[in-house]
Amino acid sequence: MRLSNVLSSVLAGATALQSVAALPQDLWSRDTAAATAASFTVSPKVFIISMFTPEAETWYGIPEFDLLAINITVPGLSMLFPDVHCTDDGEICQLTTGEGEINAATTIASLVVSPHFNLTQTYFMIAGIGGVSPEVATLGSVTFARFAVQVALQDEFDAREIPENFSTGYVPFGTTAPGQYPTSIYGTEVFEVNAALRDRAIELASTATLNDTDAAAAYRANYAADPEYAAGASGPTIVPCDVATADVYYSGILLSEAFANTTTLLTNGTGKYCSSAQEDNASLEAFLRAAMHHLVDFARIIVMRTGSDFDRQYPGETATQHLLYDHQNGHIPSVTNIYLAGVKIVQGIVNDWDKTYAAGITPTNYVGDIFGTLGGTPDFGPYASGAPATKRSIQARRRPM
Repeated sequence: MRLSNVLSSVLAGATALQSVAALPQDLWSRDTAAATAASFTVSPKVFIISMFTPEAETWYGIPEFDLLAINITVPGLSMLFPDVHCTDDGEICQLTTGEGEINAATTIASLVVSPHFNLTQTYFMIAGIGGVSPEVATLGSVTFARFAVQVALQDEFDAREIPENFSTGYVPFGTTAPGQYPTSIYGTEVFEVNAALRDRAIELASTATLNDTDAAAAYRANYAADPEYAAGASGPTIVPCDVATADVYYSGILLSEAFANTTTLLTNGTGKYCSSAQEDNASLEAFLRAAMHHLVDFARIIVMRTGSDFDRQYPGETATQHLLYDHQNGHIPSVTNIYLAGVKIVQGIVNDWDKTYAAGITPTNYVGDIFGTLGGTPDFGPYASGAPATKRSIQARRRPM
């Protein structure tokens, strides 16, 4: 069925019409006196991006605002999550992309071209759970990224077949060994978001009292045996650090350290790996393409991930035991803290809109992709100022086993 026919059928459906009917008059953009369901436009101040059900449900039924007041079906969204949910004044909206890179990219691409939304001034908050490195943060911690790195976009050998002098089975495209900067660039390897906005988000989130559980505290205590995991053995905090994107749900010291090296490599030494996720680079690429056509402002994106599990095993545990039986020990505090920290950011933006946020937060850093698509010179990658467009290498970061 053609997309135009899908749009027509959805808009003609009873559910869509009932949702639209709930819109206040001032949210409608009327093309004619007899406005129809196809003509309304919502202009959110904040848009919350969830990836799967637990992340989304933490926002429903909260006392601060009702995100289910308006439900708008958008063609192209996930079959499992076909609606955008908004407050009755349209200032705050939320959707769920579905898990993985393909679902995230398709959902965001469909959202940004929907005729029902004016997103040119909207702040987007990617708000999900993820793995977390015990070297930097812990279960329930709330992390805010400046860089999102697509770490699995590499050649791969099975670990049982890699050369003895390789530290990992992942080799950057166009190179012959780990630690060399890729010479075949796809463009989605790294995204850098507005650090000034990130710092404001951290300031707002820091006013929250984070959730913790006895189960999470008991599990993280296992990491106290290694002094390098002091952050992992401590309670949840707000942490500025960067996110690695991979459809592969990886676990274990070797893979985690390999992808930490990749984060350092691809950001030219600036990025600090701490969390893992499956969707962020995909969502950011869709947002960037929309920004090229002035549909969104790429400088208005916040990337927040909370620690639901550690990315590696504790001393004395195997990687297999950790991944298959002991992971997700921080699920409850991680999901709860999405809301506890995130609501402070949402309220801060909405309440201080006219004075601070309507005009935008001016970036103090480069914002965009590895190509410099949105203007400016990237401070990472082979196209960075002063960087030779040749292979780069870093000292492989690997702790003794």
